[in-house]
Amino acid sequence: MERPDLLYFIGIGGIGMSGLARYFHRQGAVVAGYDRSPGEVTSQLMREGIEVTFNPDPGEIPDEFRRADPAKVLVVRTPAVPLDNALLAWWGQRGAPIKKRSEVLGLVTRDRRTMAVAGTHGKTTVTTMLAHLLTEGGVPCNAFLGGISTNYRTNVLLNSRAALNVVEADEYDRSFLALHPEEAIITAMEPDHLDIYGDAGSMYRAYADFAALVQGRMLVHRTVLERLRDHAGTLKDAVPYALEDPEGPHAANLTVRDGAFHFDLVAWGRTIADLRLGMPGRHNVENAVAASAMALHAGVDPADLRKGLASFQGVHRRFEVRARTASSLFIDDYAHHPTELAVCIRSVRELWPGRRITGIFQPHLYSRTRDLAEGFARSLALLDELILLDIYPAREEPIPGITSEWLARQVKATNTTLCTKDQLIPLLEGRNIDILLALGAGDIDKLVPPIAAMLNRKK
Repeated sequence: MERPDLLYFIGIGGIGMSGLARYFHRQGAVVAGYDRSPGEVTSQLMREGIEVTFNPDPGEIPDEFRRADPAKVLVVRTPAVPLDNALLAWWGQRGAPIKKRSEVLGLVTRDRRTMAVAGTHGKTTVTTMLAHLLTEGGVPCNAFLGGISTNYRTNVLLNSRAALNVVEADEYDRSFLALHPEEAIITAMEPDHLDIYGDAGSMYRAYADFAALVQGRMLVHRTVLERLRDHAGTLKDAVPYALEDPEGPHAANLTVRDGAFHFDLVAWGRTIADLRLGMPGRHNVENAVAASAMALHAGVDPADLRKGLASFQGVHRRFEVRARTASSLFIDDYAHHPTELAVCIRSVRELWPGRRITGIFQPHLYSRTRDLAEGFARSLALLDELILLDIYPAREEPIPGITSEWLARQVKATNTTLCTKDQLIPLLEGRNIDILLALGAGDIDKLVPPIAAMLNRKK
């Protein structure tokens, strides 16, 4: 791809957008952008020399961009920004080329061999783990992650000697269909983003279209494979994987010792015994099977794989322990789909059996809450106690009748409290907390530091 010299990102604070902004900035391009509000990511971008503004007034666009020939400025937008945004209109009137984030990432994936990780859940952890294993194993890569790696404290890994790209393939808005993957992993395929797809079948067909783009080896979770075949027919070079699946890569002799999972990896005709995973959660052992198998396929040595798995610290807001005192434990997780919630809660019960689990859940999107309400009710009932925040709207307008109170009425067999964000800390201060989970994909992350501070004060 011919590298543009000037790039302007509308929605630059998003995880995917900020990763691309960093990539082009480090390639020597001049990068600037707009976001709706400041945050940790935009602060990091500004410290790195990228100018960010928070007012959609075109008058605040940096002078270098305003004076430039509009044809020489690549404007990158995220679907989360409405099409009537004043900045989009300003650049459009001037004839600047405007591309979606997925299109620009697709152009980047043409540059070199690309491994893409797709799935309705698990993809961020698998992408980040794969990038870490390749880096530790001496296979240099560029990686575009859907979260902040705890090991590297960033959402993009860049290496001037990169032999391949590792990218998170996002199904939202069919973004992953713009990629050019040579190899791929598909972790899960469950109904989601029905505001985009309309129905589950349409989403499954999009995954089948993604699978058809893959030129070489493709690891597919065994629960996905048959459904994918229903929509894609023959899948070339597709290999199933799962925690336990003799047909493909899997784990054997799984045990918990000293608070960590140990397992044997069986993949590609060999067994690597007694691997230790550096992050908690049985579901993350399954994620490790996929990432490890693909890392071995890419040339990582088993000894380096062993070290990489043990040193992997996870992803920000993916089963992340944020406070640990003599009386309480606080875990933050991005789970916002019923399956993700159930997996997270069950993993906590497996690691800390017999303890009382309180979950704070912030539903994400009115449409998702409506479409998956039955699943949410089942998953949230796995908690001993539920504190339910208001629905985070993100890009949506309210849907009449779809509220957290409506969802709470459907959650059976658990003690549920409706709560606003302002009421949360006082509510928690008055309770004896054993294990506390913060769950959701909205702005609940802004409540995590004060919750952790409060628990540490209480001891």
